Amino acid sequence: MSMFCYQCQETIGNKGCTVRGACGKSESTANLQDLLIHTLKGISVFGEKTEQVDQKAGRFIMEALFATITNANFDDDRFITFINEALEVRDAVQAKSSLSSDALPDAATWTGSADSFLEKSTSIGVLATENEDVRSLRELIIYGLKGLAAYAEHAAVLGQEDETLYAFAIEALAATTKDLSVDELIALVLKTGEMGVTTMALLDKANTDSYGTPEISEVQLGVNSKPGILISGHDLKDLEQLLEQSINSGVDIYTHGEMLPAHYYPAFKKYDHFIGNYGNAWWKQASEFTSFNGPILMTTNCIVPVKDAYKDRIYTTSVVGYPGVKHIDEVDGKKDFSALIEQAKTSEAPIELETGTIVGGFAHNQVIALADKIVDAVKSGAIKRFVVMAGCDGRHTSRDYYKDVAEALPKDTVILTAGCAKYRYNKLELGDIGGIPRVLDAGQCNDSYSLAVIAMKLQEVFGLDDINDLPISYDIAWYEQKAVIVLLALLSLGVKGIRLGPSLPAFLSPAVVNVLVENFDIKPIGSVEDDVTAMMAGK
Repeated sequence: MSMFCYQCQETIGNKGCTVRGACGKSESTANLQDLLIHTLKGISVFGEKTEQVDQKAGRFIMEALFATITNANFDDDRFITFINEALEVRDAVQAKSSLSSDALPDAATWTGSADSFLEKSTSIGVLATENEDVRSLRELIIYGLKGLAAYAEHAAVLGQEDETLYAFAIEALAATTKDLSVDELIALVLKTGEMGVTTMALLDKANTDSYGTPEISEVQLGVNSKPGILISGHDLKDLEQLLEQSINSGVDIYTHGEMLPAHYYPAFKKYDHFIGNYGNAWWKQASEFTSFNGPILMTTNCIVPVKDAYKDRIYTTSVVGYPGVKHIDEVDGKKDFSALIEQAKTSEAPIELETGTIVGGFAHNQVIALADKIVDAVKSGAIKRFVVMAGCDGRHTSRDYYKDVAEALPKDTVILTAGCAKYRYNKLELGDIGGIPRVLDAGQCNDSYSLAVIAMKLQEVFGLDDINDLPISYDIAWYEQKAVIVLLALLSLGVKGIRLGPSLPAFLSPAVVNVLVENFDIKPIGSVEDDVTAMMAGK
């Protein structure tokens, strides 16, 4: 095989991509990503033996991990730049380390040039770990770290950093080079989940400190007659800068995919040209970007192979990259989006895909403000159960399961959601319960933290000793590594009985699956009818 990758849900045959990624990445990109991870392990081997956390190294590790997330970066040249910088960071950290040069792992000693990168990368990938269970746990840790890194990077660009997260990333990456027992690796998996909760709380603080507490909001789905710019991904600071720079330009701004929840933040409501949300989840972008007509800004992962129909008007920034696509770098803390704005002025207005509005903004502060009303509804029997249907959307038709579950749930149930999984059911007419909408959208995938906070608050209000005694079921859709850290975060909080679909991760060995089943009652999704019946029975 010329590559091996099984980090996402759509990996070929639920076994692994060996020639070209299901996401569209080439074998060279996959192998360079493996080499970058290998080099980050080398930084970490020295980093855990320094007296203080090297903040520059920690921040670099987070950014580099983020770049390897599914559908973030397809540009080989960018990864070669990352690897060269990683070698420089490793040498700088080594100089501060107390570690002897004896018996160091290969990740801490290899040197290379651009010509040798691909040759080297074929020997250090996932399959270099021969023991299936050790490999499974190491990769579970690394994929959790990738999701954690994405959220940590979002917080960092808003000025919120936590050195304990950098220290943990260094500890965990270094641990994957050691001969640890299965029990030690399982303990590290759970610690990864704990650090995931810390990271999501940090990002929640960064977002709310910067842009206010999300409010229950009605978002327009139609379009105006002016030309527009479409912004996709997750980065709110990029949106803020784009909105500021496009004031009075005659250009409207629309969100796409996971940027939809930006409409819930008070700080963005002052912009008259911030119009609404265009389209659906990330995987529909090929057709939706074509019909939008104007420029598109990809701020984080979720980019798919770019079509010629819009290649001349899509831009990337941050860790996102695609060969032949224009990239906007940050200079002195700012990004210049003038090229998009000028191009938009010459573009046709977007082709309308739908009309109407959609309601969201049910982050933890808003839901807790409704706590008395919700508790009364539960006590009266008006609400029988909450079902958490957070996570990711994807291309497979098997994901219609989540739409079908939403439609099949009794009318006395409330769906709590976050992430792009909501696009399977957030536009259905599911009604409300005494004025409480039956779909409560907390926001982006990182806002799954809100769902945990809501659960813990309800546990407190009802005076329960165990979070699993709440009338809440978890039916989680996963696609990539940010969903992995959400899952591990829930496990670290003691949540049990999670249904995971549309398939169990290929990187979980049968033995590791058994551990998760025995300790946390994780289960694959089944039929819609059986799962709805079981969830309503608290199973």
